[in-house]
Amino acid sequence: MSNTSNTHEVIPAVEILSVEKTYPNGTHALMPVDLHIEEGEFITLLGPSGCGKSTLLKMVAGLLEPSDGRLLLWRRPVHKLEESQKKMAFVFQSPTLMPWANVQTNVRLPLDLAGVPRTEADARVAEALELVGLSKFADALPRALSGGMQMRVSIARGLVTNPDLLLMDEPFGALDEITRHKLDSDLLELWRKKKLTVIFVTHSIHEAVFLSTRVIMMAARPGRVVEQFRIDEPFPRTADFMVSPSFSQYAKQLQDSLLRASTSHEEVTP
Repeated sequence: MSNTSNTHEVIPAVEILSVEKTYPNGTHALMPVDLHIEEGEFITLLGPSGCGKSTLLKMVAGLLEPSDGRLLLWRRPVHKLEESQKKMAFVFQSPTLMPWANVQTNVRLPLDLAGVPRTEADARVAEALELVGLSKFADALPRALSGGMQMRVSIARGLVTNPDLLLMDEPFGALDEITRHKLDSDLLELWRKKKLTVIFVTHSIHEAVFLSTRVIMMAARPGRVVEQFRIDEPFPRTADFMVSPSFSQYAKQLQDSLLRASTSHEEVTP
């Protein structure tokens, strides 16, 4: 079937094409993975420890090189992302803030490194702090902030570059349940408001159901994708969704899948 001249090709935000990772010591961390992620999706990587979630995320970010296969962001290699006029940001498990610098300076760091003029940079920092609800804490040092607030600073630092793709490696894992849910809700609002594409790593089934448009289940030894689940529920999602029958049904499906993934091992030939 031929395309008409009016057909507009939808370019995936992320294409993971038979990507695998073997470390120099011989550890086969990731079997070939194939995933297509469309613009605007909220993708969650879920699975037992050692299944390669963070490894895969770091390869998408260009922080790790795949042993084989290709990674494309908007049809370009990761290191040529700028050619597509798109941007990417990475939020790590811990806030990794400079303890001697105030919130404003910490958030401005990527702009300072990029040589953005101070007036423009400060305006963008103010906007990012407004988005994460920290406008009143611009002059505070990290040690004066709670763990949840420090994580908000880290997210603001990611947002200040106006990214199209946001990669998040278990950012809320160390927080208490109430703080975590609040940040999950705020993250969904940011995702919708900024029209982001998000890839999010978590160990939490409930967090995966609440946040995602699609959940990718991975299994370990060696890491691989074993199942995918579309969370076909409308946004915005509220606390009421978390006590609904459909939420329980999704959570049960993921729980069963996680159990299968945790007990599934493939023999690897030497």
